[in-house]
Amino acid sequence: MTASLVSLLASASVVLAGAPACAVVAPDDVAGAGAPARRADSESVLAISIDGMSVAAVRKLGRKELPNLYRFMRVGASTMNARTEREMTVTLPNHTGMVTGRRIEAAKGGHGVTWNDDRPTPSTVQAAAGHDVGSVFTAVDAAGGSTALFAAKTKFSLWQRSWPDAIDRTTIDLDNSALVDQLIADLPVDRDFRFLHLSPPDVAGHAHGWMSKPYLRAVRQSDKLVGRVVKAVNADPARRAGTTILLTSDHGGHGPSHDDATLLDDYRIVFMARGSAVDHGVDLYAINPTYKDPGTRRTVYGMRRPPVRNGMIANLALDLLDLPPVEGSEFDVAMDLRLTSPN
Repeated sequence: MTASLVSLLASASVVLAGAPACAVVAPDDVAGAGAPARRADSESVLAISIDGMSVAAVRKLGRKELPNLYRFMRVGASTMNARTEREMTVTLPNHTGMVTGRRIEAAKGGHGVTWNDDRPTPSTVQAAAGHDVGSVFTAVDAAGGSTALFAAKTKFSLWQRSWPDAIDRTTIDLDNSALVDQLIADLPVDRDFRFLHLSPPDVAGHAHGWMSKPYLRAVRQSDKLVGRVVKAVNADPARRAGTTILLTSDHGGHGPSHDDATLLDDYRIVFMARGSAVDHGVDLYAINPTYKDPGTRRTVYGMRRPPVRNGMIANLALDLLDLPPVEGSEFDVAMDLRLTSPN
């Protein structure tokens, strides 16, 4: 399906819409003709990234001030010790890792997005990498499914340029509340994967500093936005039963910025999941023996027992949808990150 530009509003809101969604069917070369069909764990996956949300803030504010995030952890699987990309702790490179399942460094098979602005060139992820780069959007599209992107920063238009036929709707709106309104209005549409980017903590962190009063207020605002999304998903029993929600961040932050990839406050992030395909109140490291809690270490790629990374969003979502991993991806390519206890 080819997405077409509908409007570019003065509020920096861009909406692209495609044809109606259809059910995901795995390609014949993955599940051979005549092979018994496997039931997907989820009919739809919603991935949420809260830009610049630090673990220190989540811990400081606690359950009383972040009721929705703490309920998310209480009814799902989570860790507050996941990792960003190793090379950089900035927005666009880490978010591109989330949807491609790749590291950043192009020379080592990464996606190559090393900038964090609206520059016109390179115009696509593929141009940045110097090779073809697929994504969770292209994997779902190849199986006949539908996807959508809702983002609060204009730089995410890079994704629509990179995978124009695979993202059926792109909405970019700097007003996070209005953005969530538009996502909620889209929920009745039969989509297999949605990505929601929320920006309040990052905006406040740059303006006032991480852990400042305005920053903590922005984290509380994000908690309320997540609560609205979860409530809307759960409002329809069938949708609630068929949807898994994933939540992470692109980076934390310390003082006035977040661009020091060697700082714990910058590279340590949350990673959460909730839904009918997820156990309640479990720690991701406790139920995943092939992954190891890194403590305070920054970690490297290729570890025998790696940490949970935000770059695992793509292949975890595809695993939940019973689809093969993103071609050329690295993170969770074996699709062994569990959301349920093996016991």
